[in-house]
Amino acid sequence: MSLSEQDYRITEYLGQYISDHKKNFVEKVLSERTRYLTIVLEDIYQSQNASAVVRTCECMGLQDIHIIENSTRYEVNRYVLKGSYKWVNIIRHKRPGSNNTELSYQRLRELGYTIYATDPSAANQSIHEIDLSQSKTAIVFGNELKGLSGYALDNADYRVRIPMYGFTESLNISASVAVSLSTLIPRLRSMPGIYELNSAEKDELRLSWYRKMVKKSTIIEKQFLKTIA
Repeated sequence: MSLSEQDYRITEYLGQYISDHKKNFVEKVLSERTRYLTIVLEDIYQSQNASAVVRTCECMGLQDIHIIENSTRYEVNRYVLKGSYKWVNIIRHKRPGSNNTELSYQRLRELGYTIYATDPSAANQSIHEIDLSQSKTAIVFGNELKGLSGYALDNADYRVRIPMYGFTESLNISASVAVSLSTLIPRLRSMPGIYELNSAEKDELRLSWYRKMVKKSTIIEKQFLKTIA
């Protein structure tokens, strides 16, 4: 959805408080942001691991991270996040008494994602073989002890594994996400016109980020709105 004329004026006004260097950097990040690929975390109970994943996703250019909370509440670890949470959308599926994995899958499919559940025992497809050209892609990771739930595995479109060459069956969650993204992101960026945000998405994020970059932006914005009322 496009911004209103008022929101465009607010963006322009807040931009006066941001250096040209920072505004140019915002535009660079916006040009490399993607919603075509997203990461989904199911019941990650160690806050440092979930937060490390959020930080990795932001560094790699993902805008949305989905977090499923059936038995475990997502806890923010600000020491690990290093401020990365401010620049991404963390979408939490946490309706009480519901199968939030099911609800998250429904939402992802409404948004046009093909869902890949990570499974060390998946015999057929590795992370390297995902065909990104066919549709938006969601990669689902389970918790540190049990992996993904039966529902998450059984109701994904595909199961996918990260190839292992040693005795140990799997990496920890943050390393798994980092390996997966380092495999998929370069391939995704080789397909211009597919991964980029549209202009309306960029406008919305630009305003959101400007509000976070400008000190006391809420007060400044209220004062500005009074002058144009």
